[in-house]
Amino acid sequence: MRKSTKYLLSMGELKKKDNSLVFKNERGHTYTPIESVREIYCLNEISLNSKLFHFLSNAGVIVHFFNYYQQYAGTFYPKEQLVSGKLTVMQAKLFETKRLDVAKSIVNGIAKNIHYVLYHYYKHGKTDLKPYLDWLKKEVPKLLKKEISVKQILFIEGEIWRNFYGTFHLFLPESFVMNKRVRRPPDNPINALISFGNTILYSKTLSQIYRAHLNQTISYLHEPGESRFSLSLDLCEVFKPIIVFKTIFETVNNRKLQVGKHFDKDLNYALLNEAGRKVFIEALEERLSSVILHPRLKRKVTLETAIRLDAYKLIKYILEDQPFIPFNAKEMV
Repeated sequence: MRKSTKYLLSMGELKKKDNSLVFKNERGHTYTPIESVREIYCLNEISLNSKLFHFLSNAGVIVHFFNYYQQYAGTFYPKEQLVSGKLTVMQAKLFETKRLDVAKSIVNGIAKNIHYVLYHYYKHGKTDLKPYLDWLKKEVPKLLKKEISVKQILFIEGEIWRNFYGTFHLFLPESFVMNKRVRRPPDNPINALISFGNTILYSKTLSQIYRAHLNQTISYLHEPGESRFSLSLDLCEVFKPIIVFKTIFETVNNRKLQVGKHFDKDLNYALLNEAGRKVFIEALEERLSSVILHPRLKRKVTLETAIRLDAYKLIKYILEDQPFIPFNAKEMV
């Protein structure tokens, strides 16, 4: 049986019943065989008990929790964590010796994938994008080839994202135009979509890294932090343009998401309502499950699998010194 992700969007109670999960809310009961579940997203107030956690742990199911503002709150992992002591030691050594190389590769990957996404709009008449596209393609690689610090690399990354946000008015409707990026909490519909999409992708990346034996706390672009899994922040960056932003652009431009219908009016439309979360999650899952041809493996893989393959690329760099080149959408169409 193919394993999938289960999203819990409404308030309710999740329990074990025989060999199934039972979700109870005001609409009734929903039964799901445990063998069909890979991970669970609790996107509302969900009641659980220790008996359920034991059941989930034995089944190898990961559970992600989110707060009222749809921000990541934490993750439950099965008891047998797939972490290699030897790999962790070498992962830490790479941080000491080649952190700059990995950080530069990630930022270069972000630039390439944003270029890929925006070039679609440039081809369809949005010629005002050309200066930014030229900067991404020509100037960013030159900047990253210089002897620069992590702080300077992060500054370049920040400029890439700021300029990217500044292009949205060229191809999104006025109701989704962004004045500036606001995160905690979001202050308008487009910020709400970005925050929610990035949070889901961050959690997806956590799950993929967990299965790849890497230590979640040792990162290269972002500073390793005690209160977060910073490696997931690193590896999900290059996938944001392809997974999160393409989903946002398509759902908004095709009017699948509308401000008055899919955002909470009482919160100044700065948070997706349950109907909006459902529409966006369905579109995001469809994108994650879309198939691409991997140039090195010479076989088809999903975008979600591509995240784990980037984790394996990093392992290859750690153990075998093979260059770490993150996912490049242009090479995998």
